Amino acid sequence: MAEHPAYPVGLRLTGRRVVVLGGGQVAQRRLPALIAAGADILLVSPEATPSVEAMADAGEITWEKRPYAEGDLADAWYALIATGDTEANTRASAEAERHRVWCVRSDDADQATAWTPATGHSEGVTIAVLTTDARGRDPRHTAAIRDAVVEGLRDGTLVAPHHRTRTPGVALVGGGPGDPDLITVRGRRLLAEADVVITDHLGPRDLLAELPPSVEVIDAAKLPYGRFMAQEAINEALIEYAKQGKSVVRLKGGDPFVYGRGMEEVQALSEAGIPCTVVPGISSSISVPGAAGIPVTHRGVAHEFTVVSGHIAPDDERSLVDWPSLAKLTGTLVILMGVATIGKVAETLIAHGKSPDTPVALVQEGTTAGQRRVDATLATVAETVRTEDVKPPAVIVIGEVVKVGPTATAPRE
Repeated sequence: MAEHPAYPVGLRLTGRRVVVLGGGQVAQRRLPALIAAGADILLVSPEATPSVEAMADAGEITWEKRPYAEGDLADAWYALIATGDTEANTRASAEAERHRVWCVRSDDADQATAWTPATGHSEGVTIAVLTTDARGRDPRHTAAIRDAVVEGLRDGTLVAPHHRTRTPGVALVGGGPGDPDLITVRGRRLLAEADVVITDHLGPRDLLAELPPSVEVIDAAKLPYGRFMAQEAINEALIEYAKQGKSVVRLKGGDPFVYGRGMEEVQALSEAGIPCTVVPGISSSISVPGAAGIPVTHRGVAHEFTVVSGHIAPDDERSLVDWPSLAKLTGTLVILMGVATIGKVAETLIAHGKSPDTPVALVQEGTTAGQRRVDATLATVAETVRTEDVKPPAVIVIGEVVKVGPTATAPRE
């Protein structure tokens, strides 16, 4: 008799009785999904793992501490048989057959009436993979296929466009410090589903090459400003494309709310009645030092770190930074957008008590192929920037943590 493939189906178990026989590792792996499905779960087992016990203690399942007994499956809709007693498993699967209860058996799949697929989830979709050839069932193979599909959907490399009407709006996505692998999974997925992408020059550019030709990619720096200033032009473009019913991604470098003017865009969209989803990104203030082997905090060295913008010099009346107070801190100082002003910053910190020998590291184009690290001290950093031709974007780290990592280099004199 030819072996027929299993018929795939999704069981709706909310409020329906499910019996699990055995409280070991198999039950521990399967119970969370049954609980999430809303099933009324009876566990029958003399013993259980600590994790399964915790589910019972939390009231997520009912646990009867005894071996399987005839009649346990009479009112069940679904059964998971996973005891260590083969004879008990055989009797239980026979009872399931008599009562027409779909039954999974962990010790002998050929004697079961149902098989558990390898499952995964991505944005409201469940992916279930079953082997169709009973003679070659390989759980590791089906799990690998499941993992590949789920990962592809999550990171956007496997694009499955929505064919029903989507709610138009804007996703404000933090792209991370530059390496395309450092964007969040959610950010990459939204990018793959976008109709329009408005990007900054600091966004992860390599990801844009993966977008299909139908996606309109707009460099925010090249928007026609007209009577608008640059940020106003960006706000207007976001609103107009969203009003056209398009799915818009505003792709920014780092995190949208760390010197990214993201809140200005959220406010403009809110005033226009446009829904906006904010997707945080990995800030360059911590990721770039980390990529260069510098921890912003370290036991016994720095118990705090402070991130400031250096785009306005300390002696500029527009500066909102309390530089004298920063000079008194013993922790780490991270400066973004400070290459052009680092000389003035160093002078100010030294003038207010910071040691001229305080280590400084400048990490240019961090996490990208062009990353390089240049070390100095507060006393030498201005000259070092000139002689080493350090260019933006670069993250500047000031403090003893610069000397902690194994990749630290001697300051340039």
